[in-house]
Amino acid sequence: MQRQKVKINGESLKNSLETFANFGRTDKDGVSRLSLSAEDISARNYFCEYCKDLGMTIKVDDMGTIYATLEGEQDKPPIVIGSHLDSVKKGGRFDGSLGVIAGLEIIKTFVEYNIKPAIPIMIVNFTNEEGARFEPSMMASGVLSGRFSKTAMLQKKDVNGVTFSEALDDSGYKGVIENRLKEATAFLELHIEQGPILESESLSIGIVECVLGMVCYEIEVIGESDHAGTTPMNMRKDALFTATDLITEIREKVGILDDDLVFTIGRVNVFPNIHTVIPNKVIFSFEARHKEPNVIQQVEEIIQGLSASTITKGCLVNTSKLWDRKTVLFDQNVCNTLEESTKILGYPFKRMVSGAGHDAQFIANFIPSAMIFVPSMNGKSHCEEEFTTYEDCKKGVNVLLETVLTILSKY
Repeated sequence: MQRQKVKINGESLKNSLETFANFGRTDKDGVSRLSLSAEDISARNYFCEYCKDLGMTIKVDDMGTIYATLEGEQDKPPIVIGSHLDSVKKGGRFDGSLGVIAGLEIIKTFVEYNIKPAIPIMIVNFTNEEGARFEPSMMASGVLSGRFSKTAMLQKKDVNGVTFSEALDDSGYKGVIENRLKEATAFLELHIEQGPILESESLSIGIVECVLGMVCYEIEVIGESDHAGTTPMNMRKDALFTATDLITEIREKVGILDDDLVFTIGRVNVFPNIHTVIPNKVIFSFEARHKEPNVIQQVEEIIQGLSASTITKGCLVNTSKLWDRKTVLFDQNVCNTLEESTKILGYPFKRMVSGAGHDAQFIANFIPSAMIFVPSMNGKSHCEEEFTTYEDCKKGVNVLLETVLTILSKY
C-alpha cells in the first residue's frame, strides 16, 4: 500500500459532522450545545461509543475532558488530536466539532487500512472551550496548563446559578486528576478559520503560526446629569459626548500604528440612559490584538494617556486594564510538518495567525503544538450561518492524517 493513497473517507466525514450537529441542532441548521448541557452530554456519549467501537480506550480527567486512545506498538507519548464539542448559543456545526471529528475519521481510516500506529494516537474533547455557559472560555485547557485555578473555575456559575462543579457532578463526566494529559509527542488542532482571509484568497489551508497577543481595557467617563432641555451646551459635562470624542481619538491614534493591528470597541453602557437626561457616566470596552508586544505596548500607552487629554472637557476619565495575554507561538517543527503535508497533497495554503483563542494556545505551554485552519464561508462563525464546505473539511483532515503518518514514520 502506497502512503499517498491513504486518505480519509469524505462521505464518512460529512455524515459524522451532520450526526454530531443533531445534538442541539437549531431550526436554522445551527447548533446550541452549551458545555455540560443535556445536548453536550448526548454528544459526549456518542463520541465515547464511537471511540470504543474503533477499539479505543476512554479516560476522563477531573475537569471532564475526555481522552480516547488508540494503542501504539511502542509505549511512547501519544500524538494528540483534539478540540471541543461544546458550542455557543445558536452557533455553527463546525466550530470545535471539526477538530474532534477529524481525530475520529483519522482513527477510522487507520482501522480500515489496518494500520497499527508505532506510537499511540489520542483524541481529546476539551470541556467548556467556548465559555458560553461558564466563563471564561478555554476553561479546561486553562486549568490543564496551569493558567486557571481549578478551585476558582469550579465555582463559576451559569445564568441560572448552577456552578460548574455542580454541572460536572451531574453530567457523569467527572473523572480524576491522574487522567490529565501530561505529555505528548505533538498536539494538532484543526479548526475553521472563523474569518474571511482564506476564502478571499481562494486558499484551502491555513498553517497557524501563533495566537495573537491582546489587551483589553475598560474606559469610564464621568460627567454630570442635568436636564436635557434647560442646560446650555457650554455648561454641560456630557459623558457621552466626551466618550464619542475619545472613541474618535482612539481610532485616529491606534489606527495608524500597524496594518495588522485589529481593535474593537464592543461594549458601551450609558447612564442613566434616559432621553431627557444628559448622561453622567459612560463605560466602554476596548481591546486590541497583534503579534508583536511592542505594538501592544504602543496601544496601551495611547489608552493610558486618554485621561490627560480629556480633563479640559469637564469630565473625568478612568482607564483600567481588564486582562491581557501574550502572543503564543506554535512549535515551528510541527508547523513545518503541517506545511510539508499540505504541499504533498497539493493544497493551496498560507502561513497565518489566529486572532481568536483556542485550546491549542494553552496546550502549547507544555506540548509541541500547532493548528491548521480551513476556510469559513463569508468569514462567519459563532452563528447559525457558519459553514465550511465538506471538501475543505476533508482537505483539512487529510493534512492532519498526512502529518500523523509523517510523525509515525520517525518511529
